[in-house]
Parts: sequence; C-alpha cells; structure tokens
Amino acid sequence: MDFNVKRLAADAGTFLSRAVQFTEEKLGQAEKTELDAHLEKLLVRAENTKQWTERIMKQTEVLLQPNPNVRLEEFVYEKLEKKAPTRMNNHELLGQSMIESGGEFGPGTAYGNALIKCGETEKQIGGAERELIQSSAINFLTPFRNFLEGDFKTILAEQEMRMTQSEFDRQAEITRLLLEGVSSTHAHHLRCLNDFVEAQTTYYAQCYHYMVDLQKQLGSFPSTFSNNNQSSMSGGASSISVPTISVSASLPSVSAGRGGSAASGGFNELRSSNGSRKARVLYDYDAASSSELSLLADEVIVVSSVPGMDSDWLMGERGNQKGKVPITYLELLN
Repeated sequence: MDFNVKRLAADAGTFLSRAVQFTEEKLGQAEKTELDAHLEKLLVRAENTKQWTERIMKQTEVLLQPNPNVRLEEFVYEKLEKKAPTRMNNHELLGQSMIESGGEFGPGTAYGNALIKCGETEKQIGGAERELIQSSAINFLTPFRNFLEGDFKTILAEQEMRMTQSEFDRQAEITRLLLEGVSSTHAHHLRCLNDFVEAQTTYYAQCYHYMVDLQKQLGSFPSTFSNNNQSSMSGGASSISVPTISVSASLPSVSAGRGGSAASGGFNELRSSNGSRKARVLYDYDAASSSELSLLADEVIVVSSVPGMDSDWLMGERGNQKGKVPITYLELLN
C-alpha cells in the first residue's frame, strides 16, 4: 500500500513538473527544445498541405453537390455509417418532368415527342453526373480525406510527444520520417487529380455527345403547330431551325468504362512496342517546363514511348523540337 502511494506521488510529481515546464515554455520562461531547420521546413510544408487539401476538398464537394442541405444530410449519414437515400438530381428531375409533359401532350405530336426526347437526354446527362460524383468521391475525395484523417493526425500525434530529451529525439526522428512522406502524398494526390480530371472529361464529353445527338433529332422534326398570328400570315408549316454547333477540335469518344477505350489500347500498344506514331493534337497545351513541348490544336506530331516515363506522358517531336506531351491532349492516327 505504502509503495503504491509513493509511486502515485512520484507520478504526480513528474506530471506536475512537466506541466510547469510546458507552462514556462508557453510563457517564454524556459528554453524550448529547438527543432532543426529541415524538420521545421517539413512541418510548415505538412501544415500547408493540410490546409490546401481541406480547401480543395470543400470546394470539390460544393461543385459536385451545390445544395448545402443535401451535403449536410450526406455528412450525417456518413458519420452514422448509413447509406444516404437515393434521390434524383436536377437533370433527372427536369428529364422526368419533360417526359411526363410530353406524354400529356401526346407522343404522336411533334412537341410531345420532342419533349420526351429532351427528357430522355436530360436523364442521360443526370446519369453521367451521377457517375462523375461517384468516380470523384472514390478516386479523388476519399484519398484526400484519408490523408487528413490518417497520415496528418499521426504526424500531429508524434509531434506532440515531447517528454524527455531522449524521448523528444526519438519522436522527432519518427516525425521527420512521416513528414518526408508528404512528398509521396503529393505524388499520390497528383494521380488522384488526374483521375478527377479524367472523370470530368468523360462527363463533359458525354454531355456533348448526348446534346449533339438530341440536336440532330430535333432538327428532323417538322413544326405541326403554330399560333393564330402565324396561321393568318402563312398557311404552310415551317421546319424548326436548329443552329449547328461548331467546335475547333472534336472531343474524344466516350468509352463505356475507364481505361477500356480504343484510344487507351492504342497508347498501351505504343508503349509496349517502343516504336513511334503520328498523333493529332486535340487541344492547345502550354509547356510547364523546358522538358515539355507546347502544342497547338489540330497539328500533327510524332510521339513515342520512353522507358521509365510516367504513363500519362509520351515524348513528342515536331521537326527539331522535342519534349514530353500529355496523352490526354492527343489522338493517335492510323
């Protein structure tokens, strides 16, 4: 019993001395154990990574779900580890209303039929939006959240362990190793960012193709209805005039699944063969460094694979100019 009392008293004394030391450090009355410059720099970098990761996550969530009430509801369901109820998005709601109104006006009429076709297209776009949200949540938001709730919390926990000098030295080394891992975190987040951009590219390409197809369908409808003024001015029926869409560069074809397109197969073939092929540039690209090659939409360049190069890049050649080019800006030619 006496031994336990003495041990408790000793523990209490140790705790008190540490509390006093901590208070004195906060008040500037005692010297802190200084961190070396490299570790301080790593800590600043980690803190910046944390702050910007939080900011990017927040704005991405706003982009994918503009309704704050829905975002709050999804957050609550996530914390309760329950699945949020499935609801139609705005495109799907609009499409449903168009389809129902088209049925009311009559599928056999030009206007009713056009409403139904517009509604079906809006629902397709709604489905594409749902795929974008799902893909972005899995491949972009989740890795960012894992960093905040996993790696960064571990860094903070290790940083706060400042007992004796020997203990501090040990914890500082562990913290250093964790902080140096932030560089690999950046590389991982870069891959996630590529996945996010790919998901958006697929989404907008789908929307473009759906709307162009709808435009063609509406252009074939004759106008079988007119108001009284039009009837009195002209007895004949006129056609619906739909303006054509012109784009400087055609969009890449949309594949059913990620990585399963013919284009991806062509790039994989090129990498495995170590040969070279001609490629058409889809969009303008400004080189970010001297190792890259700037591109102009619609120009044709020669591309080849270089061993060890990131799979998202190829080596491009234009005359005497040579540099890395992103494959998402290219379309391989036969």
